[in-house]
Amino acid sequence: MSFYQKWILPRLVDVAMRNRAATRYRSLIVPKARGTVLEIGVGSGLNLPFYGTGVEHLYGLDPSEELLAMAGKKARAIAFPIDFIAHASEEIPLNDSSVDTVVMTWTLCSVADPAKALKEVRRVIKSGGTLLFVEHGLTPEISVQDWQQRLNPLWSKLTGGCNLNRKMDQLIRTAGFDLAGLKTEYAEGLRPFSYTYSGQAQPEFGPRVGVRSP
Repeated sequence: MSFYQKWILPRLVDVAMRNRAATRYRSLIVPKARGTVLEIGVGSGLNLPFYGTGVEHLYGLDPSEELLAMAGKKARAIAFPIDFIAHASEEIPLNDSSVDTVVMTWTLCSVADPAKALKEVRRVIKSGGTLLFVEHGLTPEISVQDWQQRLNPLWSKLTGGCNLNRKMDQLIRTAGFDLAGLKTEYAEGLRPFSYTYSGQAQPEFGPRVGVRSP
């Protein structure tokens, strides 16, 4: 890992994600979390103040120890217990059917294998659980898609692996979720960077995808 990725990028991400549009989405999505919650890509902990009284326990997963250190400072003001886990989302170190709610905000864009990560989410979430998400990704407008494809290689390098061209609703459905609520729109900002998918999803009935044997 380079000096830029280890020390500079986490601080840039923390500052960049404090913008007005991100804050609005957090205020709409995160308070819906209930019970035992897993936040994937907890980052510097910007979602923490938005969790409501329905949360009993939070697991905050992120591969960046630097971002988790920032989140730990914010967690001192939070009433419910929080366990931070320095780990990639492709192999979540939690038991099957162990969480009520999974929260992802601007996370799938930078996961190396989003399909595998979502199968892990499907594994750890309870049958009646909820996936809450806000993600940016591929726009339906062809002219903007062209710009997303052109910009993506450089953008990904500068941002530590963030991708502009992932179709988030398709990824979530393919992993075994029903999209009970989905809103798509351009958030504030340039269109190649701001097409946003937000809402919630529930695991489909039937065999679970990628369940590990006891």
